[in-house]
Amino acid sequence: MDRARQLSEFLKTRRARLRPDDAGAVDFGGRRRVPGLRREELALLAGVSVDYYTRLEQGRARNVSPDVLDAVARALQLDADERMYLHNLAKPAASRKRPRRPQQVGPEMRQALEALAGVPAYIIGRRLDILAWNDLARLLISDFPALPAAERNMARLVFLDEASRDLYPDWETKARDTVANLRYDAGRHPDDPQLASLVGELSLASSDFQHLWAAHNVHAKTRGRKRFRHPQIGEIALDYVAMRAPDDPDMTMMIYSAPTGSDTTADLQLLAALIAPAPGSADHPAETTF
Repeated sequence: MDRARQLSEFLKTRRARLRPDDAGAVDFGGRRRVPGLRREELALLAGVSVDYYTRLEQGRARNVSPDVLDAVARALQLDADERMYLHNLAKPAASRKRPRRPQQVGPEMRQALEALAGVPAYIIGRRLDILAWNDLARLLISDFPALPAAERNMARLVFLDEASRDLYPDWETKARDTVANLRYDAGRHPDDPQLASLVGELSLASSDFQHLWAAHNVHAKTRGRKRFRHPQIGEIALDYVAMRAPDDPDMTMMIYSAPTGSDTTADLQLLAALIAPAPGSADHPAETTF
């Protein structure tokens, strides 16, 4: 992906969502041709010259200081994820791009995943690739072992698999969150050719993805609640938390759970019963697949 163009489009979309009254800016008056703050209004709020901000928004500024980026972030009212995204895009591109090593789930993460046998859990990596899962995640979300390794990707499942619209009653919310997470990853690795290829493929195959990607929303979901519609147990709402691997900031374990004693706990028990070994086979339980 073109780092300068991504930076330019991000700044334009963030500026477009602000109004002078909301941002505390001086309104220069006159008819506004586009929504949001004008460049001169934003520059005044950030304490930089209009020419400098214009070059920054056009992707022509070089070696922008962190202080200037922080000032622009405050003027644009960016949250923590958006601020990090801005700083990452503004960094100079590496002169030599080393090939990235494939991510591998270490034994400690595998052990933790196996210990979570009573709740759906999976491990997600760069580009939202699904790296490992337990049986409940396989039954709830997708039959990961049946998919080619290249298709084990959350963005692919959400936008290219029609079954996802049945699985997620709030599909639009899931789609927005997925793209915002992918944007966050793009900020961390703007020069990743595999990510650029994925974005290009999804943009061509899905108008929904194309529209959401163009919005430039950035968010790293760390907790929340997700609703699922399972063909056998019906609708189930689960709380989730994202836990980053201690030795790889690009690897996250997603854990779904329910309050103890709630109806949802009973639903999870029903889901677990679908993978229970048949009578007489207790000595040969199904192995967790990675």
